[in-house]
Amino acid sequence: MMIEPREPQYQWGQQVVALVDLVNDGTYPDRAPDEVLVETGSEGEIVQVGRHDELNQPVYMVEFEGGLVIGCLEEEILLCMELDQMLAEARGQSSGQMGLLSDSSPDTAAA
Repeated sequence: MMIEPREPQYQWGQQVVALVDLVNDGTYPDRAPDEVLVETGSEGEIVQVGRHDELNQPVYMVEFEGGLVIGCLEEEILLCMELDQMLAEARGQSSGQMGLLSDSSPDTAAA
C-alpha cells in the first residue's frame, strides 16, 4: 500500500516556531545523541523544503538561532504568525469571558 504524498503546508522564507524540543537524531555527530538542539518556542526560518521518501511527507530545513539547521516535520513547527493569531484570539476570549463574569449583577442573576 502506497502512502499518498502530502503537499507542503509551508514555504521557504517563512518564520516558524518549534512546537517541541528538537533533539539530535545523529545528524550532528559532534553533539550527544538525543541532546536538545532547539527548545520548544524557539523561532527559526524555513531555508529549504524537501520530502522524506519513506514517510512521503514534507521535511522543512529550518535555520534556528546560531545558524543551526534542523530538518523538521510539519507536526514539529508552526508559523509564527499563526501562533500570534492563536494567542491574540485566546486573549480576546479570556477577556471576553472575564467581562461576562463581571456583568453578573444581582439584577441579571435574578432574571
